[in-house]
Amino acid sequence: MTNALSTNIIQVRDLIKSYGSVPAIKGLTFEIGKGQVVGFLGPNGAGKSTTMKILTGYLQPTSGTVKILGIDVTENSIEARHHIGYLPENNPLYEEMMVMEYLEFVAQMRQIPKSKRRMMIDKAIHACGLEPAVRKDIAVLSKGYCQRVGLAQAIVHDPQLLILDEPTSGLDPNQIIEIRSLIKKLGEEKTVLMSTHILSEAQSTCSRILIINDGKLVADDTPLQLTQQEGGSIYVVVASNKKIQLSKTEVSRQLASIFGVTKVESIDEYKDAGVAMIVSYDKQDPRSDIFQKVVSLDWILLEMRRKEITLEETFRRLTKE
Repeated sequence: MTNALSTNIIQVRDLIKSYGSVPAIKGLTFEIGKGQVVGFLGPNGAGKSTTMKILTGYLQPTSGTVKILGIDVTENSIEARHHIGYLPENNPLYEEMMVMEYLEFVAQMRQIPKSKRRMMIDKAIHACGLEPAVRKDIAVLSKGYCQRVGLAQAIVHDPQLLILDEPTSGLDPNQIIEIRSLIKKLGEEKTVLMSTHILSEAQSTCSRILIINDGKLVADDTPLQLTQQEGGSIYVVVASNKKIQLSKTEVSRQLASIFGVTKVESIDEYKDAGVAMIVSYDKQDPRSDIFQKVVSLDWILLEMRRKEITLEETFRRLTKE
């Protein structure tokens, strides 16, 4: 039975999976609470799909424990699956079926009582925006609508957890936006664990990011923290208050003396007789100190814009060999 005291939807402890002598997962440990949309990122071969298959009961771990709502997926796989909706990367659909026919088949396989079946199917159709396609054969649907059908089959039994493996793979930009919006809407009611190679998608859709590399967890934080913790750079334009041209060397020296600044670069750009610089910093945002420094020198601050480290840059740093 479900552990009523469990506050986590997913609980992974010391998870290890080996294929023969080759380790794919090397001691993963993490928890995911209720109501989170979590991005699961990593380079090819990092172990994302293997982890998802273990979570959904399709693979057995070599060692470690995985629990869904307090249910051990190794000991009680069938019970755990009742609480999971799964959309694998290669969305397996019966193309010869109509959408309604396919969802009725899935509902039967999910053992939804006949008295509730139509209501649950209609709810999934509405949630996934499938009304225009319910009487069409799956074979004639666009890739975007096929993904909607895949999401509908994943939620038709009203699970608390959705596990989505590359849900926007192969979609065009418009379809990606539509499916991304749909996932965010589903995330308002359910916990979502989503793997993706599109980092901008994870940044805009997810409230939390897990990054794995070589079978190990290397990052677990919000998208904002992952783009701030390694600092960034600031575009600064200053000018003299005495109608004279400032020296680039002097401006660079003064800005470089500010705590936390790691590098100052002059750029060949002038604005209202100002000197433009790119100021790099590590962890502490120095904009307040830059402002104070400019005021103390009786200079004019014409412009100041911060450019944070991107999620792509953080991902590359954490996963490079």
